[in-house]
Amino acid sequence: MQADAYSRRLAWARLPMDTTELTASGGKITSARKGKGRDLVVLHSLLTDRHAFDPVLPALSARFRVTLLNLPGFHGSRAVGAAIDAYVAFVREAFNEFKIARDAILMGNGYGGTVALAFAIAHGDRIGRLVLADVAAGFPPAGKQAFRVMSEKVASGGLGAIADIAANRVFHAAYLAKHPQALEERRAVLLKIDPAAFREACAILVDADLVPGLPKLKVPTLVVCGELDQATPPVLNKVIASKVPGARYIEIKTCGHCPPLEQPKEFLAAIEDFINH
Repeated sequence: MQADAYSRRLAWARLPMDTTELTASGGKITSARKGKGRDLVVLHSLLTDRHAFDPVLPALSARFRVTLLNLPGFHGSRAVGAAIDAYVAFVREAFNEFKIARDAILMGNGYGGTVALAFAIAHGDRIGRLVLADVAAGFPPAGKQAFRVMSEKVASGGLGAIADIAANRVFHAAYLAKHPQALEERRAVLLKIDPAAFREACAILVDADLVPGLPKLKVPTLVVCGELDQATPPVLNKVIASKVPGARYIEIKTCGHCPPLEQPKEFLAAIEDFINH
């Protein structure tokens, strides 16, 4: 995609999407909803927000009732603490409050995918299918250290201090070379996040170890990963695909950490058969 096409896509993504803003639990949980049909719940990554799914939202909402849940610290959803169980409870409360049906598809990218995975392990009876895009069930020492560094930088300099790190984790080097404006896009998104909630999320990712629960997961699962993902590389995604019974794995060539944003057409093609089953 050329730079001018990228700019047009971002401008289009900022246009009104005919979504309905939802709140629950006295305003503690916020989300956006578009479309009708089977429920599809989306959990965004740590270094993006729900708007990372704007490029694929028209196609998804044409067939599904899409609920884009704002994780704690994003767009008004309140922080819940540095514990994965608290995030699972947050998602469960959102499912109940927003009346999500039990055959729902749950889709998560990055950190949102880790939360989705934890929810599926704990409450598999609440969903019908699980789509994980660039997700880790646990991180090696170098990955844990990256989250510690980001947390420390945010503590001392605010979320704007990690804009460069965020851009390089969300996108790969070749993409950023073609689209240098993506750096300022990351900065704008980061500055809207609650710094305390961001640091709590980093702590959760340092401690996360969902691998022991993977063989117990009975929900049909699709794992999609960008070939050039620097944040949760293919090897971490393949751990999930290899240990969840019956899980499928699809790799998107020359793509980074957020396929719905970077390669929306390829992402939709990768998930189409699975979500329409």
